[in-house]
Amino acid sequence: MKQEWRKTEKGLYLPKARPEIVDVPDFRFLQIQGEGHPGSSRFAECITALFSLSYALKMSLKKRESPPEDYTDYTVYPLEGVWDLNEQGRAEYGQGTLNKDHFVYTLMIRQPSFISDEYFSEIRTGVLKKKPQPLQDQVELVDYREGKCIQMLHTGSFDSEPASFARMEAYAEEQNLQRLSRTHREIYLSDFRKTEEAKLKTVLRFRVDYTAG
Repeated sequence: MKQEWRKTEKGLYLPKARPEIVDVPDFRFLQIQGEGHPGSSRFAECITALFSLSYALKMSLKKRESPPEDYTDYTVYPLEGVWDLNEQGRAEYGQGTLNKDHFVYTLMIRQPSFISDEYFSEIRTGVLKKKPQPLQDQVELVDYREGKCIQMLHTGSFDSEPASFARMEAYAEEQNLQRLSRTHREIYLSDFRKTEEAKLKTVLRFRVDYTAG
């Protein structure tokens, strides 16, 4: 049976439009890191590198005579981004200014657990030879655990996200939870390169822990 995240993992990828607590386990990701404006050409190249390798892994496994023992066909997971600001950006944000040129990001696409380090290295080497694209050599395979988080579905422009984060932070306080850092995760359920801003659907998530006392 094909593994389809929209059907089997709704709790992580299709939350309601209200804050909720979720415990996110260990997952494996392809990731690439960068800094700067999300409208830049480098940002677009990061996305292309991630998806090209993700689809190469999926398609090569379908054709492989001896796939991993726990292999099953799957739908490629959505693009995710972990966002922060560099030192200058944090200083300006503290004064009420958000300059997107100072964003620091890690873009990620989740992979099934049967994607091994060795297999990823093999496929990336083949892709670099046959269909090389910028930044593919900077993509890494990593294991990542978020743990206890608050998340919600945000609909609309990225610039309107602060209102959703305010709701999430108020909910955290009600639940005796504290946000662990200003870093947050976004999961892009819409292709923001093609979708009208008002219709964008993005999962917002940040890590929390119980407050002392």
